[in-house]
Amino acid sequence: MTKKEISAGGVVYRSVNGQYEIQLIMDRYGKVSLAKGKMEPGETVEETALREIEEETGIIGEIISPVDIIRYTYINSILGQVDKEVHYYLVEAKSGSLQPQVEEINGVAWYDPQEAWTKQEQGGYDNNDMIVRKALALLDIHV
Repeated sequence: MTKKEISAGGVVYRSVNGQYEIQLIMDRYGKVSLAKGKMEPGETVEETALREIEEETGIIGEIISPVDIIRYTYINSILGQVDKEVHYYLVEAKSGSLQPQVEEINGVAWYDPQEAWTKQEQGGYDNNDMIVRKALALLDIHV
């Protein structure tokens, strides 16, 4: 039987002097990515997304809108085949300060939307392209 795993995360943004900035993380593998993590018992996917963003980046956010769900399968050395589902949200940064969780990620920073998109395209995971593009579109930014 295939195991199912649910994770959640977000495209985090903030407004600085009327300009949007997008948060990207550098993951353990040196790739550009988005804060996300596994759901814990008793959590909703929304709670998971906000908790993981805060744990990984130090930012306390508020969900503005769902973005999309990515589904893929991977092989776990113990569990075998795992069907993974990652729920992404558009999240507005409300408080906190950038503080990368060094056990999980290599870094976190804010970028202007065009730079964030370029970094995602050049150094991110292909299945996140759609997520970043849709999140930017929700902010009326088209790349």
